Amino acid sequence: MNSTRPYLIRAFYEWIVDNQLTPHILVNTDVPRVEVPPQYIEDGKIVLNVSPAAVQDLHISNYWVEFNASFAGQSLQITVPITAILAIYARENGRGMIFDQEEQGDGGGAVDAIPPPRHALKAKSRKPKLTIVK
Repeated sequence: MNSTRPYLIRAFYEWIVDNQLTPHILVNTDVPRVEVPPQYIEDGKIVLNVSPAAVQDLHISNYWVEFNASFAGQSLQITVPITAILAIYARENGRGMIFDQEEQGDGGGAVDAIPPPRHALKAKSRKPKLTIVK
């Protein structure tokens, strides 16, 4: 069975935004393939503001949360495996959901076994191919 985590994250994200609140996710940065700015990591965790005003191109799939965000004026591609998300909540009142850290996604499998994130697939498809023309 698929993990319930991505479905709950999408549902809580929509509920928080519909209520004009600011969604934040708490990420375990010790999980492999987490791509976040290292200078903002504290005790192996980072809190990310994922509100529509703070990010661009947000995509929450069954395996990844991906978006572009600005940190200290520099635009970065953020990639977080779903299994690394420990919580999603509204900044203003703290309401949301905390996920079991030990569970790691109830059937989501190992991070290395999941498909690559969208930005990695786009990067592969953009590579030019050279051919010899005679």
